[in-house]
Amino acid sequence: MNVGKIPFLEAVNGSTVMLPCTYFSCIGIKNLYFSWSFNESGTMQKVCDSTIATEGVLPNVAIYRDRVTFIGMNRENNISIMLWNITFEDAGQYTCYGVNPKEKGKNHSAIFSLYVVEELKVVDKTLTIIIASCVGGAIALLMGFMLIKNFTLFVLAKLEEKNKECLVTSSGIDNTENGLSGSKADSKPTPKKK
Repeated sequence: MNVGKIPFLEAVNGSTVMLPCTYFSCIGIKNLYFSWSFNESGTMQKVCDSTIATEGVLPNVAIYRDRVTFIGMNRENNISIMLWNITFEDAGQYTCYGVNPKEKGKNHSAIFSLYVVEELKVVDKTLTIIIASCVGGAIALLMGFMLIKNFTLFVLAKLEEKNKECLVTSSGIDNTENGLSGSKADSKPTPKKK
């Protein structure tokens, strides 16, 4: 049995809420018995129950509490219930229970907590926004620094490559005009002045 990633709900007095519950069996089901119970001052009060004969069959659910509707769909392994017009007395723990005879009678359960409030609290998110902005700004600054650094290194590498080309070209010109180093250059006579 599974009641989802968040096994609790805070709801406003007078609203309608869904209490989620799903089941899973890798070997399939046969006469899966399930029930919902409410912990009322330490005593478990049955909310609803039924037996699902096989996969894909909608169960005939018996409901024992006012303002409760079964909304599960067996083909989706869903055995959720809906509570209508909730009151403060509806707050507490609800247990989704199931036993599959195909699993040698192994039973499973999941607890869902319902909190009923007069009105939902408005959460001040200023601190969260400030922290997120600072972290985002720091990451953006770091990325900007890395981009500038990489661009600078790229430009310096290109300039160094260009300087090497200039040195090779200029040394080639010197060797052509003056002869190769270590070779004897032809001496040209100095022009005479008249």
